Amino acid sequence: KIHNLESPKFKTKKRSSMETKLCFLILFISFSSILLPALTSPDSSDINWWCNKTPYPEPCKYFMDHGPHHFAPKQKSEFRKMAVQIAMERALNAESHTKGLGPKCRNEQEKAAWADCLKLYESTILQLNQTLDPNTKCTDFDAQTWLSTALTNLETCRAGFVELGVSDFMLPLMSNNVSKLICNTLAINNGSTTEKESYRNGFPSWVSSGDRKLLQSSSPAANLVVAQDGSGNHRTIQAALDAAARRSGTARFVIHVKSGVYRENLEIGNKMKNIMLVGDGLRNTIITGSRSVVGGSTTFNSATVAVTGEGFIGRGITFRNTAGPQNHQAVALRSGSDLSVFYRCAFEGYQDTLYAHSQRQFYKECYIYGTVDFIFGNAAVVLQNCMIYARRPMSGQKNTITAQGRTDPNQNTGISIHNSRVMASPDLQPVLSSFRTYLGRPWKEYSRTVFMQSYIDTLVDRAGWLEWDGNFALTTLYYGEYKNSGPGSTTSGRVKWRGYRVITSATEASQFTVANFIAGRSWLPATSVPFTSGL
Repeated sequence: KIHNLESPKFKTKKRSSMETKLCFLILFISFSSILLPALTSPDSSDINWWCNKTPYPEPCKYFMDHGPHHFAPKQKSEFRKMAVQIAMERALNAESHTKGLGPKCRNEQEKAAWADCLKLYESTILQLNQTLDPNTKCTDFDAQTWLSTALTNLETCRAGFVELGVSDFMLPLMSNNVSKLICNTLAINNGSTTEKESYRNGFPSWVSSGDRKLLQSSSPAANLVVAQDGSGNHRTIQAALDAAARRSGTARFVIHVKSGVYRENLEIGNKMKNIMLVGDGLRNTIITGSRSVVGGSTTFNSATVAVTGEGFIGRGITFRNTAGPQNHQAVALRSGSDLSVFYRCAFEGYQDTLYAHSQRQFYKECYIYGTVDFIFGNAAVVLQNCMIYARRPMSGQKNTITAQGRTDPNQNTGISIHNSRVMASPDLQPVLSSFRTYLGRPWKEYSRTVFMQSYIDTLVDRAGWLEWDGNFALTTLYYGEYKNSGPGSTTSGRVKWRGYRVITSATEASQFTVANFIAGRSWLPATSVPFTSGL
């Protein structure tokens, strides 16, 4: 090494030519070792070199070496594909292992959490498959979204056992390396450029022009009509969804749900793509349920309506969970639908009202009511021109508007609340001085939430944000406020956490716009929902 040149041996004046050559050789080797990584490509047969660049090198090396393949990536894109393939194989293995554990469930709670895990593994495999499928023409932005979802699913599986208080027996039996392998794929992919998102006519660009017309027209042509009085094709929404599931193809399918209170728990699954539910306005068409964690459901399965089929659109409907604050987590709507839109809808509940679970989502001109963590999950979601109402919680409780669930710094997820209003609902207003309300708290380590150009009323505490548990996540979270207004928007008394910032740069704020955060310009135009693309 270079520091050896300082040893007395090299300070003597009479150097042999041999020593001089040695000196140059040592110098050459030292500088080469500094320059070589930059100048030469790695030994492509050395999988260790590639795996050492990931957050979890050991499972990477083990499964790359022990699989049926002989992996020898020449470039990063090949390595990424191999890493996703390995994650996929281990996920398939974990899914079949988990299926076999069903008979080992000792009670209803374990059975409920286990049943969620089967759905979640199936979805994870779907996401990984989609990333690998050459026919999907997936962009780096798509891949990062789907890999983020794949990881969120496994986190949700684990959470079900924990919240029902039965994590001691089944979880150790289900232990595997799939989450670590997916974290590796996210890290490899994250160096890639993400496309920038944009808006047309007030909707992100991924909304097609046809879908935009459906969202904007006063009465879009329906494929099926649901009416409780028998004047439609079906009396229940479930019957209409069953009929839609039998259709061939995946073209947009519109179900008009006429005025009425529908007591149904609905699940619009992965195979049900491009479904649109149109109500007669959020005051008239109401879907209601009352499942909750206290009632024995997992948070995931407590939803009155759950949708995972991509391209879902909801318009003019109220989604409600009436379990009440004493029953704790009780979801009105859960969405894991990629490129989904909710327009002029309402979401009513107390704790955990709106579960923006995963994928890219857009909410426009919606009303959201709740108490604890009532907008939560790990989607990449923008809420624009929404009315957010904190309700009266149970005595001793604090209101927290958001609880964002990002567990990995490479997930492209977060909650962005733009041009919206944060207010006290009529039941909270008279008792405002008795309850504190915060913009959010960090559910997971890399929790990410921004409020931009929104009106924040007096209900929000000066500190703005609340701890989850002591110092947990306070340095790793990203919480930002940009150009908000209203009496609760003053930032002088805000928390002093390392992860909190008052955003002053429009460039930083614009990362969280519809255009950039959910690539809205590419898909929203088709839905006909108006959107603001930038700040």
